[in-house]
Amino acid sequence: MIRRLIVSYVALVGVALAAFTVPVAFTLTSQLRGDTEESVLREATTMALLLGDGDAPAREALARMAGAYADETPGTVEVAAADGRSAMPPLPLTARPHDAAFGDALERGRTTVDWGSRFVWGPELVITVPAYARGEVTGGAEGDDDGGAAESGDGDGDREGETGAAAGGTTGGTGEAAGETGEAVGGTVEADDADDGGQAVGSAGPADRIVGAVRVRYATADLTDRLWRIWGFRAILAVGVLAVAAGLGAIVARLLTKPLRQLNDMASRFGDGDLTARSPVTGPQETRTLARTLNQGAERLDTLVASQRIFVADASHQLRTPLTALRLSLDNIADGVDDEFVREDVEQATAEVVRMSRLVSGLLVLARAEAKVSAPEPLALRELVEERLKVWRPAADERGVTIVLTGDADDRARVLAGAGNLDQVLDNVLSNALEVSPDRGTITVRAETGGPEEAVLEVLDQGPGMSAAEQARAFDRFWRGQGLTGRSGSGLGLAIVKQLVTDDGGTVTLRDAPGGGLCVRIGLRTVGDGARWISPRPGAPRSGG
Repeated sequence: MIRRLIVSYVALVGVALAAFTVPVAFTLTSQLRGDTEESVLREATTMALLLGDGDAPAREALARMAGAYADETPGTVEVAAADGRSAMPPLPLTARPHDAAFGDALERGRTTVDWGSRFVWGPELVITVPAYARGEVTGGAEGDDDGGAAESGDGDGDREGETGAAAGGTTGGTGEAAGETGEAVGGTVEADDADDGGQAVGSAGPADRIVGAVRVRYATADLTDRLWRIWGFRAILAVGVLAVAAGLGAIVARLLTKPLRQLNDMASRFGDGDLTARSPVTGPQETRTLARTLNQGAERLDTLVASQRIFVADASHQLRTPLTALRLSLDNIADGVDDEFVREDVEQATAEVVRMSRLVSGLLVLARAEAKVSAPEPLALRELVEERLKVWRPAADERGVTIVLTGDADDRARVLAGAGNLDQVLDNVLSNALEVSPDRGTITVRAETGGPEEAVLEVLDQGPGMSAAEQARAFDRFWRGQGLTGRSGSGLGLAIVKQLVTDDGGTVTLRDAPGGGLCVRIGLRTVGDGARWISPRPGAPRSGG
């Protein structure tokens, strides 16, 4: 959920950035293109005026202006005479005087603008302007084919002012050269971009005499660099803003989802059996209401379960005394009766009392295990197993059953288990195994290191085993398998084993043993090398199954 919130927030910021920066970048690009075209067209028009003046001073001024323009800008100037083949000294003839742009300028008096590409621009901007003879220019600025009359200059001062204004976009040297022409004729030609991406046209009237054409080639490398700076700066800025937005989005998302994560943690703990789990009542009103509702439900359930456990524990504890008294009474009766039939009945009653006592003891142990989960402590696995086997070997020897300890777990292997839990687990499993094992059989206890975080304890017997259906139900309370516990079991032994192992964070499973019988596999968490303290193991109540 946090990831989705961050992605949504970043996407929203990205859309806002794109909606703001992309139009601005396009506007700046269009403005850069328009300003460049206007400046170059103004310079070309000024040179065309100087070329149309025709006298030597104007030609020299044109030559100086073209040289200064080439030196101080990325542009070059080319000139062609009216016939398209002759040069106009002192300027050299263009390398391609017969192309279409020169033809339009010399034959039809059209000013052309060619950017070289439909997409932004090509490697150079080419503007070709026709030059009209002195005193014969008619304004064709708007493509007016009717041929409006051109106004001649009123004097040297008027002509110089107009020429200086036309050359205002160039360098100082260029303006100086243009200012020297005192005989230039006033007149302008305007051009507009056409739809074909490269042509701007201004038509002259039919009475105009064209004496030549001026072409300016302006390299667009600098424009491309400026274009990359315009777009690159905004791209870098957008990436930075998105990175900041992602960081802020992560913080905001974690703050917004913190109440939900707390509710999820509470639900997870509750699902794992921790009925004391509660969620903090924080966040917006909706999550606070939900947290209070869940906490109230958990409180009620915890109270009900606790009451049930207390009842079971109290009842079991209270039943132990009368059962003990009843057994003593039966023993006394058996000692004072000589009739074999009566003695047999008393022995059967005593066996049932013993079974009931075991059942009550199992209920008491199970209730205590569910009511309180002790913190796991590091224990030496092999040492604990050896101690429990010493306790059970005398009972096994009475039936000729051999208990064998194998496995690669040594004294350094330590597992995490609650105080007395593993002792009781082994007692229940060994009691079941001894009960179903045939005389002179073998019970194998295998302690191994299953991995860096797990130790495995397996108990294998040679009894009748269990079917798959029986293995699936073996951990149910009060369920007794004929092959596992016969008729004397209480049906609580494996339920207690599972409860204790699960409380310690381990696992317990059943499977068929090789060669027949049952294998009880217990997986326990191990302790890292840093934990060197071994806790004492207090005694724990035992309960057979």
